[in-house]
Amino acid sequence: MGRLSVSAVLAGWKDAFVGGDYRWLIDGGKGGINLEARAYFFYMATVNTPAMVMKFIGKGSQYAAVDKDSEGRYLYGHKNYKLNIPANVPAKDFWSIVVYDPQTRSELQTGQKFPSKNNKKTGLKTNKDGSVDLYFGPKPPAGKQGNWIETVPGKGWFAILRLYGPLEPWFDNEWQPGEVELLD
Repeated sequence: MGRLSVSAVLAGWKDAFVGGDYRWLIDGGKGGINLEARAYFFYMATVNTPAMVMKFIGKGSQYAAVDKDSEGRYLYGHKNYKLNIPANVPAKDFWSIVVYDPQTRSELQTGQKFPSKNNKKTGLKTNKDGSVDLYFGPKPPAGKQGNWIETVPGKGWFAILRLYGPLEPWFDNEWQPGEVELLD
């Protein structure tokens, strides 16, 4: 999920393709298959393709997942969080973030039509520096409705960031998403 190297991954963000190989090979296959990494990926997704890990500048898509906040704590639906998406997201087409239920791996069922935001369709408010603050929680913060994704008390959640038409700064780790910060 993205080309975030292990050393570059922030506390909560994960690259589902451990070792940068869609086959999850250890040492190019000499060490076998990393079965834990493969099971992790296939719990969240039902298919994979070599293109999901290949460097296609401006084409295809890349992914990163987050299930913990900046302190390494799992994300819970009764709490409120903030995520800063820095300016100049390296996506030629668009970027999106979708919230999922870890028990079903389906989109989190909330009062919102879709538990997601993207920079093309959802009318996000952008900060002066070009970044976007997203909020997650059971109720929207005052004045932040357009940048809020509802969560469900009593349920955990995780999110997947997708870059459509990923650009060089993604692959070079020059750009990374912010950490999910606990607000309360």
